[in-house]
Amino acid sequence: MAVRAAVLPAIGAPLEITDIELPEPGPGQIRVRLAAAGVCHSDLSLSDGTMRVPVPAVLGHEGAGTVVAVGEGVTHVAPGAPVVLNWAPSCGTCHACTLGEVWLCANALNGAADVYARTADGTDLHPGLNVAAFAEETVVSASCVLPLPEGIPLTEAALLGCAVLTGYGAVHHSARVQPGETVAVFGVGGVGLAALQAARIAGAARIIAVDVSPQKEELARAAGATDYVLASDTTPREIRALTGKQGVDVSVECVGRAVTIRAAWESTRRGGRTTVVGIGGKDQEVTFNALEIFHWGRTLSGCVYGNTDPARDVPLLAEHVRAGRLDLSTLVTERIALEGIPAAFDNMLAGKGGRALVVF
Repeated sequence: MAVRAAVLPAIGAPLEITDIELPEPGPGQIRVRLAAAGVCHSDLSLSDGTMRVPVPAVLGHEGAGTVVAVGEGVTHVAPGAPVVLNWAPSCGTCHACTLGEVWLCANALNGAADVYARTADGTDLHPGLNVAAFAEETVVSASCVLPLPEGIPLTEAALLGCAVLTGYGAVHHSARVQPGETVAVFGVGGVGLAALQAARIAGAARIIAVDVSPQKEELARAAGATDYVLASDTTPREIRALTGKQGVDVSVECVGRAVTIRAAWESTRRGGRTTVVGIGGKDQEVTFNALEIFHWGRTLSGCVYGNTDPARDVPLLAEHVRAGRLDLSTLVTERIALEGIPAAFDNMLAGKGGRALVVF
């Protein structure tokens, strides 16, 4: 069956909107009709080679939709069920999984090397980060499909698959923000907006949003920011001025640039925690001297997929949505058609917006 998709023909090449041929689901597979897919900065990082992906490929890893058909052995969902796609399913048997650190699963991305579809001329296609959500329909492993809890709009549910899990997890699982603490979030994109809401849910007393764009202040405050700082060389000094000259208890970096990571570190109080969520390139080198590491006593940690277990955390996030504590709509700055993805990539490069949502 032919469906429309956004195909990355080669690293660094523009996406091509074209028809692809999807097979019927085999054993242990599920076919999903997409309702929506979020355009994440990680998709841009895959397209430009910052992160490796076999090509040609259909990108898109943040999506939700309806089950069309299931293959032999699939029992946890049935045709007609609303679902969220999980781009990093854990295997349950590798070393990280046996430690309970499923977000570090060594085998989570094995499916990205598979051939899952073909172009009209018969060229093999790979599924990006496992799920190939930039298409009207996709065929994925059953482990990549989570039932969508009741009461969540299907289109907005797409954001649960990456931005919300990552931002929420960075605050609650990695940084472990406690009630009354102060938090700074660097980067007001989709993940940053989710982190701001998560800090509010955690009971943070002061939440400082940092970004290069003055146009994002309204978005940040709607998500829970109590203060807004335009990024500059003096950002750490401004944040210390807002926190009694101490610095924040927690900094969450959602950009992935050396200068931003360094600013987040310098904005954290002595003994505080700095969590790096942003994915940067190998050229983004951050330096520290031995004396400052000793003197400041800060903790600097990486954060993969929000240190989350999607099977556990998606139902929890759904509870926050139903209770009105988490507003998914505030993360979406534009709703676009499939053809609008290249322009959304350009907007991300320009530092615009929160999350573009492809609505099918």
